[in-house]
Amino acid sequence: MTTTEAIPAVKLTERINRIEPSATMAVVAEADKLRSQGIDVVDFGAGEPHFATPQHIKDAAIAAIQGNFTKYTAVAGTAELRDAIVQRHAADFKSDYKREEVIASVGGKHALFNAIQVLVDHGDEVILPVPYWVSFKDIIRYAGGKPVLIETDEARNFALTAEMVAKAVTSRTKLIILNSPSNPSGAVMKPEDMQAIIHMAHERGIWVASDECYVYLNYTGKNFSAGSLREYKERLVILGSLSKTYAMTGWRLGYALAPAMVVSAMAKLQSQSTSNPTSIVQKAAVGALKGPQQCVQDMRQEYIKLRDHVVKGLRAIPGVQCTLPEGAFYAYPNMSAFFGKGGLKSASDLAGKLLREAHVATVPGEGFGTSDHMRVSYATSIGELDRGLERMRKLLMAL
Repeated sequence: MTTTEAIPAVKLTERINRIEPSATMAVVAEADKLRSQGIDVVDFGAGEPHFATPQHIKDAAIAAIQGNFTKYTAVAGTAELRDAIVQRHAADFKSDYKREEVIASVGGKHALFNAIQVLVDHGDEVILPVPYWVSFKDIIRYAGGKPVLIETDEARNFALTAEMVAKAVTSRTKLIILNSPSNPSGAVMKPEDMQAIIHMAHERGIWVASDECYVYLNYTGKNFSAGSLREYKERLVILGSLSKTYAMTGWRLGYALAPAMVVSAMAKLQSQSTSNPTSIVQKAAVGALKGPQQCVQDMRQEYIKLRDHVVKGLRAIPGVQCTLPEGAFYAYPNMSAFFGKGGLKSASDLAGKLLREAHVATVPGEGFGTSDHMRVSYATSIGELDRGLERMRKLLMAL
């Protein structure tokens, strides 16, 4: 090629062009950019606990380093960790899994990605309730699947029923994704609704993936896992994470409970991508799962106080409507009353204005499949909630 010839344009794969960057990660990046300029940003965008990782978990990691537990492990995780995951889940939810039915991964998102890649093929349909966590749709598309969206009703607190799901089923339905407690809405499915959906799917030979990242942050009175429905486990994948339960987001440790055939396939895929989760983190995870669990309850009780505080504060702003989230650590207020004011046309416009002018980071609802809402994380202190709410109130009342 001579110097006068044009350099061919870079052509990326079709599969990478099916997906978009994470909306939540985009907000984090923009907030960090403002902070680097010396701007004080109140962060309601982050999807992670504000608590420190409990000391006994950190001690387990330090002991692993001191003991030179720093080599490769089995791809799916050590036998010790896989047994700890199974035992913890059985103790808390009366599930019945064996070591060969669990895989540890580099975070819950990694477990989800692996599961969808081994279950969903080109042209398969995947039923996905709206609002949905930002990564669900893109991971389905990356696998070549087609998301089939089910709109839930804000007036019914985003409830999902078996009847709603059954109407969306076709001959091409391969998988149903459930997420309870929900990110972003905080909605919690009634156990009887979840069981009815899983029963219907089992009868029709459809897989169900239950994302239970926030399963221990259920404020309705009793935690519930689809894994307790033992009679349906042959078509069920439970996706879990230590990130939210034990304030271990940066440690990156998730897992899947599934039939041995699915776990084996996920391990094969994982062997050609990340291999095993970090050895030191695996020891920390064992410490979390087998150690004292009071920290889980303490954090849960604090989140309930924070939830009540932020919902009260949001509802006190004229024009803001907000359902009461029953789990996770997000409020999902409806902000449509402000569209058409100050040139605002969408939740994205409003979130951008809040960040640039009020220096409050939120995540617009478009990333979760709804156009009227924004996600507000209340995983922070009461003081930060009050600072952010006051900034929001001033900006919104000035429109």
